[in-house]
Amino acid sequence: MIIKKFSAKTEEEAVVQAKAELGGNIVIMNVKTIPGKGLFGFLKKPQTEVTVAKEEENERYPGGGAQNKAAEEANLRETFRQVAKAAGMEKGVREPLGEKEKFSHAGGIDIKADDRAVPRRREEAADENHKLLVEKLDSLQNMIEKKLQSEEEAASETPMEETEENNEMVRFLKLLYDTMLDNEVNEKYANQIIDEMEKNVRENQPFDHALADVYQKMILKFGKAVPIEKDNKGLRVIFFVGPTGVGKTTTIAKIASKFRLEQKRKVALFTADTYRIAAAEQLRTYANILEVPFRVIYSVEELRRGVQDFKNYDFILVDMAGHSPQNPALRENMNTFIHGLGEGIEKEVHLVLSATTKYKDLLSIVESYQDIEDYRIIFTKVDETMTLGNLLNLKLHTGAGLSYITCGQNVPDDIEIFNPQKTVKQLLGGKN
Repeated sequence: MIIKKFSAKTEEEAVVQAKAELGGNIVIMNVKTIPGKGLFGFLKKPQTEVTVAKEEENERYPGGGAQNKAAEEANLRETFRQVAKAAGMEKGVREPLGEKEKFSHAGGIDIKADDRAVPRRREEAADENHKLLVEKLDSLQNMIEKKLQSEEEAASETPMEETEENNEMVRFLKLLYDTMLDNEVNEKYANQIIDEMEKNVRENQPFDHALADVYQKMILKFGKAVPIEKDNKGLRVIFFVGPTGVGKTTTIAKIASKFRLEQKRKVALFTADTYRIAAAEQLRTYANILEVPFRVIYSVEELRRGVQDFKNYDFILVDMAGHSPQNPALRENMNTFIHGLGEGIEKEVHLVLSATTKYKDLLSIVESYQDIEDYRIIFTKVDETMTLGNLLNLKLHTGAGLSYITCGQNVPDDIEIFNPQKTVKQLLGGKN
């Protein structure tokens, strides 16, 4: 007889785990809810623990008849013995069934021979004995859990002063954890940060030191901003990709304005978004205002000719057509332009995303750009959301660096290089 425990978020998931490991012929002995482990375990969601029993194949007798009946009864008794042994009360356990109770060939419980002619009474007796068996198993399991709990409590007794200090730190970490969740930091990453803090907590450590520690850790997780920078290698082609409606064209205009007006760089604007006339006309208008070249490109060949025509420029900013994760044709078209530029041309890709998009949808979006080996992330519409958790979520999920954030429609003012210190301060509940 095999007796084993399985833990999962729900009872159904735990049973699935049990069946996957032990097979389908299992008996559920007990179900209970357990809290997270460790000093700060309450910060994690509780688990459901299911105790199951499984009869090993070599314990079964071949054939039927009395041998099979005796084997089933022996196995049941062995189950009780194992459970009782774990509880330290083996001698006090009653046999699961009385002398007059026998197992039938079908595996159910029968009653006295003179009652066999009454099917209903037989079923009622079987149900009653089954309930009795379940009650005994639950009772034994509860005794085991109580004994284990008392042992854990005895082993974890600490002086009052240490307990008070720990409680203070627990409250601090819980506040920190709740603040991150309120800012929509994904639970997975919030737990990672708390776990790291828990490992590094020192005795009598002031809260301001602990806060400074987590502040520094989160800044390191973001890493340095990676904006577009000019080097001495000549022309650099910058592709801007992303879903529709995130403000990609306006973002390109802001960056072009910074380069043209503040840094006096030579900039050309290209658009491959031939699916929306309005997008091309919008970028053309910005190009006219900035007095920079503008082209609509329909193929990789036209892109290559444009690169040759403006090889003495500093930057070519390319506005790619936006597409949803469910449009593979547009995605393939985008990849053709990016990968078809040829060798010897410096290029980079910036994925433009809205800070207002749900995290689940962001995961779907970035999945559709997995063919791009290296890209940076620009978050737009930061002014339209109260939470910035997705900035950290996407950074940790993709490993991509953040380059810019935008916070309005004004060109060229409402854009800035990503500032990890400022963002972390907001995530921890501070003000800009």
